[in-house]
Amino acid sequence: MPIDPYLESRILAADPVELIHILYEHALTQLKLARIAFAENNIAARCQAISKTLAALGELECSLDLNAGGSISQNLARLYQYMRKRLLEATMKRDAGPVAEVETLMRTLDEGWTAMQHAESAPAELLYSNYVADAAAHCWSA
Repeated sequence: MPIDPYLESRILAADPVELIHILYEHALTQLKLARIAFAENNIAARCQAISKTLAALGELECSLDLNAGGSISQNLARLYQYMRKRLLEATMKRDAGPVAEVETLMRTLDEGWTAMQHAESAPAELLYSNYVADAAAHCWSA
C-alpha cells in the first residue's frame, strides 16, 4: 500500500499528544470503512478495517502510562479492552452493531481528547507519557 506523504509528515512532526489524536482519527476512519463493508457484505474489507482498528486500539492501550495517568489511564485501558472485545464479537458473529457502538465510543473519546488538547496538553501528556515519538516504529499503518 502506498504511503500518504502528508500523513507521514504529519506523524513525524507530531508531538505525543497529536499522535494520539491521529490514532483516534485513523480508528474512526477504519470503523466507518468496516460499517460500509458490513453493508456491502465485503468480508475482506471488513476484516482489514477491523484489524487496523484493533491495531490502533492496541497502540493506544500500550502507550498509556498507568502510573502517571492514575485512574484515568486505567479507565481508558479498560475501555480500549472493551472496544477490542466488541470488535472481535462483531467479527465472530458477523454483526455490525458492535462496530457502530465502538465508533460512537471512539468519537466521544476523540471529541474529549480534542477539547483537552486545546485546553492544555500537560494532563494529556501524563496519560500517554510512555508514547514513543518515533511513529515509524509502531505497528499500525494507515
